[in-house]
Amino acid sequence: MIPLLDLKAQYATIAAELENAALAVLRSGGYVLGSPVADFERNFAAYCGVAEAVGVSSGTAALHLALEAAGVGAGHEVITTPLTFVATVAAIAYCGARPVLVDVDAESLTLDPARIEAAITPRTRAIMPIHLHGRLADMEAIGAIARRHGLLVIEDAAQAHGAERDGRRAGAFGDIGCFSFYPGKNLGACGEGGAIVTKRADLAEAVRCLRDWGQAGKYNHIRKGYNFRLDAIQAALLDVKLRHLSHWTEERRRIADAYHRGLASSDVGLPAQAGRDHVHHVFAIRAPARDALAAALRPDGVATGIHYPRPVHLQPAYADLGYREGDFPVAEAAARETLSLPIYPELTPDQVDHVIAAVRRACAASRSPARADRSRSSQWREDAGPADSLAFRSPHIPDGAPIIDEVCDARRSA
Repeated sequence: MIPLLDLKAQYATIAAELENAALAVLRSGGYVLGSPVADFERNFAAYCGVAEAVGVSSGTAALHLALEAAGVGAGHEVITTPLTFVATVAAIAYCGARPVLVDVDAESLTLDPARIEAAITPRTRAIMPIHLHGRLADMEAIGAIARRHGLLVIEDAAQAHGAERDGRRAGAFGDIGCFSFYPGKNLGACGEGGAIVTKRADLAEAVRCLRDWGQAGKYNHIRKGYNFRLDAIQAALLDVKLRHLSHWTEERRRIADAYHRGLASSDVGLPAQAGRDHVHHVFAIRAPARDALAAALRPDGVATGIHYPRPVHLQPAYADLGYREGDFPVAEAAARETLSLPIYPELTPDQVDHVIAAVRRACAASRSPARADRSRSSQWREDAGPADSLAFRSPHIPDGAPIIDEVCDARRSA
């Protein structure tokens, strides 16, 4: 079975480096903050092209502390999207603010700038774009809107370590950028971790204070803070991995390019190619009968994932936001149809070829007359009359047009 992610394979390539770094911390006797965290913060800030980085205990803590440091609190609103991991919205709620959701762009699946201004009210304090799957949101347009309305921009860059546009990397576009180092991320710890990055010394200092019980010097508590510190051992391991991140990113891009070439003429929809804007944390194809496609790939030795199967506004925990099914049709269609293929730097060319062949075999089997003899649960291709195609493409779009420009309106209306 080709796994969706193989952390053991990554460990095997840098085992000695990781073990030496971990042992150095263990032998030092200093396990919380200290020089390993300061060293990693300095190196990660340089990597992101900003003045400051502050390590914290998780990506969720990074979002929470970024918002609080920026003064977001009770009675305020923060604009973001429903197509994200729930932590984005949870962090806004932790501050006492209200998440205001806006649908995503059909091509990038990131926050749609054209919909933002209609959601701005006198209570809006910040815009929080998500660089979903590792692709940068339209930060130029979002930044222009924020400046026009006097709003902060807080980037959720949890999946986008190293994504870059015009010489700037994820985290450096807004007032503050938030990263997760969950083990499966492009830059992942061997446990939990996160960081904020910023050009603003005031925001960095506020986060440093908040992460350590609001202290300004030992036992001098000037804020109501939290225990959100980054462990020294995780910082040391992250510093090792940071040295390999650029190479790993290029390997992810190589694999994504291979998927685009190998699946270009298949029946699945492909994400739009985005050059260096994208670091391919996730490679998500699209199929209307997504779950059945995943089931068809499993016996062929290909594991898959879903990022994410239910938008935040349809999660029971956030029913109190007052949204309902149909409010965000682009995000909802993506949640129904996206399927993540294996993508990680250690994936071999033979494994990539196997994944491509498996998807193509599943496509061919779905078109075969023999499919009528199989149970409905094993069929992943929908019979939808004239729009009968698994590709994320309107039947009215000619071959050769961008494959991810239409959101499935054709299939819903068929």
